[in-house]
Amino acid sequence: MTTTTKPAPTDPGATLAAERAADIESAAAAPIDAAQGGGHIRIGTASWTDPTMTASGVFYPTSAANAEDRLQYYATTFPLVEVDATYYALPSSSTAELWVERTPPDFTFDIKAHALMTGQGTETKRLPKVIRTALPEPAAAKARIYAKDLPPELLDAVWDAFRDGLEPLREAGQLGSILLQYPRWFFPSSENRAAIEDAVQRLDGMKAAVEFRNGSWLNEKNAERTLRFLTDRDIAFVMVDEPQGFKSSVPPVTAVTSDLALVRFHGRNRETWEAKGITPAERFRYLYSRDELEEWAPRIREAASSAEDTHVLMNNCYANYGTTNAREMAAILAGDLAD
Repeated sequence: MTTTTKPAPTDPGATLAAERAADIESAAAAPIDAAQGGGHIRIGTASWTDPTMTASGVFYPTSAANAEDRLQYYATTFPLVEVDATYYALPSSSTAELWVERTPPDFTFDIKAHALMTGQGTETKRLPKVIRTALPEPAAAKARIYAKDLPPELLDAVWDAFRDGLEPLREAGQLGSILLQYPRWFFPSSENRAAIEDAVQRLDGMKAAVEFRNGSWLNEKNAERTLRFLTDRDIAFVMVDEPQGFKSSVPPVTAVTSDLALVRFHGRNRETWEAKGITPAERFRYLYSRDELEEWAPRIREAASSAEDTHVLMNNCYANYGTTNAREMAAILAGDLAD
């Protein structure tokens, strides 16, 4: 007798995920008006280019056959996207100009800070040639380097290149926040608070948003001080939904520390959260249930009432899981806010 294994509800595959969003494809196409005097709620995903997402028949129509077509299509269905590629390679102004050309004037890009900007390592070969060829020994011989490996003038050049690469977005009014995602070894200390202040100053007026990957920033001892620190400096605190029980886990605290409220959904896949050697799509491979999304509706509504703008980003970008959940969240919020 042959038995058929039923797909897990959190990983049912692209076909079943698409069926869940079939009747609400336009739900997130425009920003949602927040109640109680808040601004707009924009909902999107943390990628539009992941190979599992661009695969045939998953999210994009067959007519969206190249990068230009895909971004143009994405921008008709969501008003917000997060750019993750800038974590691995510094942005170029020519690419940013294309993003502006391919999207409506009110479309918004949230940008992830380059790894070197938050104390994390990067592949040396992916640095711009002008920086790579100026590296002193022994840094030049390393396959992977950190900010501490760079002389001050080259670290300055990294920040300059990052800002310059995004200037077309800034000029067009399409630059949202700069996500400073700090690693799990970045714990509460005077030195690390000073590093955040330095990063914000280096961003030179760009909107900074901070996401922690060390739960001690939000524990009973430090939570009040952490949120006050961010509030006093007008830095957006990134609220998260993610697996709990790890040192890298941050609790789902609802807090607004700036005129921008920002929520990122990473899925709840405990098996892959800290796994090594897997792609981001596999790490965040998780389809939220309707009930799990509804848990967040009052929290997002509360945050939006205290902010000028609210960004909600689905980072569970395996196949169409993120796009399905983004549309579902928009539909939930639209109904919730209309009450």
